[in-house]
Amino acid sequence: MSHDHDHPHHHDDHDHDHGGAHDPAAPIDWREHGVKVIRGDQLDANTAQTPGMNRAAAINAARVGAQKIWAGTVTIHPNAKTGAHHHGALESVIYVVRGQARMRWGEHLEFTAEAGPGDFIFVPPYVPHQEINARTDEPLECVLVRSDNEAVVVNLDIDAVESPETVYWVDPIHKHPDQH
Repeated sequence: MSHDHDHPHHHDDHDHDHGGAHDPAAPIDWREHGVKVIRGDQLDANTAQTPGMNRAAAINAARVGAQKIWAGTVTIHPNAKTGAHHHGALESVIYVVRGQARMRWGEHLEFTAEAGPGDFIFVPPYVPHQEINARTDEPLECVLVRSDNEAVVVNLDIDAVESPETVYWVDPIHKHPDQH
């Protein structure tokens, strides 16, 4: 099968697109490589689980071949919180489905904001922050989207933070403090 390796196309003067964006000799199977719907009951919970939180991946390289983003759900039990950390160059978006999230951030976690159902939280690169379930009586359920499928977390030793409880928010980039 010839794939025109010895006759490269020059996309400058007279090369016209005749309707096909790819080589018609090798059509893409869009049934296999097209849009995918991941049902809520089909999320991949086959991952490290920790008391106090449950996480499930929906969009990642293993499930759908995503190269540039990661998405999944996170459930944080009442009173759970993370230690202080940042995610390097990654951007994160958190969408609160139910419950109440409290975010603390800054060099001494001196800034705070809360978010409830329907709210979006954006965490820029390198921002020192801590996620907290502000409710003592109900879990915090969120959808998490990251700008890369790479896992990056930098744990920070910040004096101003009270000692986190024994229940930690753990997912692929929020490791348990005992797991270095």
